[in-house]
Parts: sequence; structure tokens; C-alpha cells
Amino acid sequence: MPAHDMSLIVDLAGRDDELRLALDDLRMNRWFALRDLLLKAGGDWPLRTARSQVLAVGAGDGGAVAAWREEEPRNADALMMWARVLTRQAVRAFREDREVGLLRRAAGVARDACWTALRTWPEDPVPWVCLLDLAKLPIDARHLDPFFRQRHHRWGQAPEMGLFPGPWPLLHEADLRDPGNREAYHRMREYVDAHLSGGLAVDFARWVTAGASQGSALQVLPLYAFVAEYQRRHGNGQGGAIAFWATEQVRHYTRKARDDWFYCIPPTARSRLSLLDLNHLAYALVACGESGASWVFEAIGPYATSAPWAQVSASLGRDWQNEFRRMRDASLRPRRGRRS
Repeated sequence: MPAHDMSLIVDLAGRDDELRLALDDLRMNRWFALRDLLLKAGGDWPLRTARSQVLAVGAGDGGAVAAWREEEPRNADALMMWARVLTRQAVRAFREDREVGLLRRAAGVARDACWTALRTWPEDPVPWVCLLDLAKLPIDARHLDPFFRQRHHRWGQAPEMGLFPGPWPLLHEADLRDPGNREAYHRMREYVDAHLSGGLAVDFARWVTAGASQGSALQVLPLYAFVAEYQRRHGNGQGGAIAFWATEQVRHYTRKARDDWFYCIPPTARSRLSLLDLNHLAYALVACGESGASWVFEAIGPYATSAPWAQVSASLGRDWQNEFRRMRDASLRPRRGRRS
């Protein structure tokens, strides 16, 4: 299909048809498809983490998940999803700048739900990912750790000299259960961004990629940190936006994400890659003037995500979907030297 004829599909489920059916059920306040979907994922931790994150968004106020939990109070999946819903509600209250006392109460309820979930299925990394998400709130992150008093080392101590203090034990627990858990490292990056500085968030992302294997989605982590840094510098329309993407640091990590992640994945397997990661890479390649964007847009197909397009386009006063189409169309024009 010609690029200009390809419509956009902006959908929480993306290309995951099974997830879409579960989301449709949730919108009708039903939880049976949700239960079956998580049961099918089993111990596939990356799939469980990714799907449960989207399902928590689709669950809205959590009525269907609460009904499931009441019906099956010992079901590990139901307890995990309840922790997901309460965590999302607490983080949303934080973003809405709600009163501190309310935030702490919401965080405490969510924390208790996470602890119940991790006791029910100790191998599951998702409750630890949720606890990392809660660490963004204005609370003492030590109180999120159920093993805080049992740890012999100084809580929050960086694993390497020169790195910042933070909720490293929470990240360690998630990483122990699912090494390289994509969401866990993003939550840690968000913690640094919220509590410390954007510059340290970039440093953290760079440090992660240095130890990440080829083909790991963690190779894309710096691109998210760069988008957040761009918003801080140019979100109000200040000049210099083009120069930001032309810096050698940004270009280096954009090439690294392309070469050490995207190009390492066989074309037949790229349909399973995170659409958010693909969209971040496509934008960065075009903004930096690097090659390879056409292959990334082909992997994306019609499944655009609002991030990072909306975040960047807002500062320029442009419609993000038009920007996506413009960059995609320019990248998918006939080219020389095809590479898979």
C-alpha cells in the first residue's frame, strides 16, 4: 500500500488482537477475557508485563478488576491486576498534583496491594514494577520495599560508584525475576527524572545500554530520556529544537538503538516489538537525519503511537498525526540500497 494511502490506527492494543478483545470486555465491565488472557501468558514475564500495563489503562476505574478479585480472592492474576489498577490511580493523582496527604494514602493502598500480589506469586516481576512506579510519588521509597528491614546493605545504594541513590532494591527484585524487564528500567528512569534531574536520567539510560545485550529493548531507553529532555528545553516553543537532535550524543544513541536493537531482530520477528519503541526510534532517526527510518516505519505499519510524536509536535504547534504521516511518507519513498 502506498505510504500516502496508509491510514493510522491509534489503539491501546496495537496489533495484539487477543489484547484488544480483553479490552473490549473490560469496557463492558466484564473480566472473563482478561482472566483468560493472563492465564494464557503464564510465566512469559515480558508478555505479562506489557499486557497487564495496557489492561490497567483499559480497566479505567477498576470496577471489573475489583469484581474479579472479589469473585476469586486468591487468584494471583486478579491480585496483580488490582495492584496495577491502584498503582495507576495513585500515579495519576500525582500527575494531577493532588494534595500530598491524599497521594500518600493512595500510595499506601497501592503498596499494600502490590505486597499481597507478590506474596501470592513470588516469582512475578509485575508487583515490583508497580512498586517502582510508585517510587515517583513524594514518599520515602524505602517504605515500598517489603524486605527493607531484612536487607544488610545500605538501602538505595547505587550498584556502581558514581551512580545516584535511589530505589535500586526494587529494580533489582524485578530484574532478578525477569532480567532486563523493559518496564522496570523505564520506571527507574522516570524516578530519576521526577526526583533528581533530566541529566541524570540520560546518564542512567546510557549506563543501562552499556550493559544491555544486542537485541535488547533497553537499547532504546536513551531515546525516551532525550524526548523528556527535549520537552524541558523546548516544550514552550523555545528555539534550538533542530540543533538538539543534531548533537552527537543524541545521534550516537539513535544509531545504537537502530544497530544494536532493531537491526538485530529478524524482519519476521519485528511484529512482536514494542510499538512505542519503534515509534521513538522512527522519530529519532528522522530528526537526527540518520538512515534506516524506512525499515522502522515498515515495521510500525499503520500502528502509530502518540508518543513521542505528540510530545515533540506540541512544542512546534503542529498536529502529531500529520507529522507522523509527513515523516513516514518522506521515509518510505523509493530509496537506494535496501537493508533488512
